[in-house]
Amino acid sequence: MLSRCAFCLFLLAGLLWTQDQLPLTIFRTESDLVVLNVSVFDKDGNIIKGLPKSDFTVQENGENQEIKVFRQEDVPISLGLVIDDSASMKEKRDRVNSAALAMVRLSNPQDEVFVLNFNEDAQVAQDFTSDVKRLESSLRVSHPSGQTAMRDALVVGLDHMRAHAKNDKKALLIVTDGEDNISIESQQRLVEAAQRLDVIIYAIGLLGAEQPASARRARESLEELTRATGGRSWFPADVSEVERITPEIAHEIRNQYIVGYTPTNTAQDGTYRKIHVQVSVPGATVRTRSGYYARGGHTSGALRYNGVDARFPGVNSSPGGPVDCLRPGF
Repeated sequence: MLSRCAFCLFLLAGLLWTQDQLPLTIFRTESDLVVLNVSVFDKDGNIIKGLPKSDFTVQENGENQEIKVFRQEDVPISLGLVIDDSASMKEKRDRVNSAALAMVRLSNPQDEVFVLNFNEDAQVAQDFTSDVKRLESSLRVSHPSGQTAMRDALVVGLDHMRAHAKNDKKALLIVTDGEDNISIESQQRLVEAAQRLDVIIYAIGLLGAEQPASARRARESLEELTRATGGRSWFPADVSEVERITPEIAHEIRNQYIVGYTPTNTAQDGTYRKIHVQVSVPGATVRTRSGYYARGGHTSGALRYNGVDARFPGVNSSPGGPVDCLRPGF
C-alpha cells in the first residue's frame, strides 16, 4: 500500500505540474490559444452537424471571446480504454470487451488506443496501437479480482496519455461497476489533472448491483468527471446495453466541433477560468470542458522518481516570430 501510495502521488504531482512545463500539444500561433472539443445535441439527443461559426458563442468567466478557430472534422484521437477488472466484473468482462472493440472498429482508423485494466492496481495491458487484433487480445487478458481503485487508475491513464499520446485530441473511456473504495487520489485533484491535460472522459457505470447509497456516490463521481472534461456518462440497467453505448461514443467523438479562441484575459496567473459555450439553436445541448487553468502561478522544481527526471520539456519560442505554445487548458 505504501509503495502504491508513493507511486500514485508521484504521477499526480507530474500531471499537476505548472503548464509552463507542459507542452503536450503544440500550436503554431502568435499567442496562447484555448481549443475546445464541442458536442452539440438536439432535444432528442442526436448530434447536430453542420452548424456555422456564427451560431456559436464562447464565454470565459462571463466575458465573450472571439472565436479564431472553427471547424467540424473527424480528426484522429489518442484513446485509453480504462476497464474495471475487480472481482465483481467477472461475469461482465466479456460483454464489456466486445463493446470496447465495437467502439474501436467504429472510430477513426488512424486513432491510437491503449488498454488499461484495474482493480486496486492498474496495469497497461496494451500500449497505444491501431491494430484491432492486438487490442482484442489484450482485452481478453483479464483476471477479475480485488477491489475498485478507479481514481488511481485514471491517474495512471492520464499519465500514460501525457507521456505517450501522439494526437492532439485525447479521451479516456472508463467502465466500472462499483463505487471507488480504495483509491488514494482525491476526486478534486483527479479532475484538475484531467482538465490540465485536456483529456475528455467518458464513463459507463454498471451500478445495478450496488447498494443505493453506494450507487449514488459512484454516479455522482462519474458525472462530475465527465461534466468537467466535456464527456458524458451512461448508467445502463444491464451490461448488455453497453454494446449500444460504445458506438454512440465513437460517433460523438468523430463529429465534434473544434472551437478555439485567444483569451482576453492574458494574465499568466495559474487561475481557473470557467468556459461556457452556447449555440443559437432552440432546444440544443452543448457539451465541452467546463474550464481550464491559465499558465503560471505555480512554483517550479524538477521532480525525480527512481532517478528519472520527471520534469516535462520546456516551450520553445523564437523572439519576434511565432511561438510554439501550449494550449492553456493543458
